[in-house]
Amino acid sequence: MTPALNKPLPEFEAVATGGVKFTPQGFVGQTVVLYFYPKDHTPGCTTEAMQFR
Repeated sequence: MTPALNKPLPEFEAVATGGVKFTPQGFVGQTVVLYFYPKDHTPGCTTEAMQFR
């Protein structure tokens, strides 16, 4: 799977906080930022994620 800018997301299922599952079909017609990071509660990752606000 290789996501690409301005292209449809490949099919996948992910589990979010609280065990909530989601798939790309739940975001049809919306702009999505697919963001991965290496570790929770680290200063660098937290600072980078805050830039999405």
